[in-house]
Amino acid sequence: MLVGLAWLQELIDTLFLRGQWSLAIHPGSGWWTLFTAPFSHGGFSHLLTNTLVFLPLSYLVMLKGLRAYLAVWMGVICLEIPIWLFWPVGSHGLSGVVYGLLAYLLAIGLIERRPLSLGLSVLVLCLYGSSLFGLLPWASPPGVSWIGHTGGFIGGLIAAAATARKANQA
Repeated sequence: MLVGLAWLQELIDTLFLRGQWSLAIHPGSGWWTLFTAPFSHGGFSHLLTNTLVFLPLSYLVMLKGLRAYLAVWMGVICLEIPIWLFWPVGSHGLSGVVYGLLAYLLAIGLIERRPLSLGLSVLVLCLYGSSLFGLLPWASPPGVSWIGHTGGFIGGLIAAAATARKANQA
């Protein structure tokens, strides 16, 4: 459903508004852009790239439960606030959430130290570890919001710490 909202926004933007309907967070934008920015993209290729990573990572976090999934979203949105207030350029797209999901999945195994969680962390590291370079300003292409990626990643780490279960809990 969340991906459907992003695709619907991009479809309406492209067909009717010629790419001018930006819901990105940027200095001076309304507070509501903290919630709309993940659904706004810079074209279908941007959206497709994010979708292809967002769906499997979302599924893996949902295996841990709805509480974990909502915690990642809350962590990402909270870490968007400093970007919204202080960062000089706009940021949008699901990639901040993607990095939050990735961080959650990487950290949860280390925090919980349960075999299934550790296995999940290792799997995600093997499949998506190369995307960690997107957290570095000098490794991100021009126009890519490394700060949004980093904020999302930190939000995912916070979500993992907040929702982790100890190894002896059921």
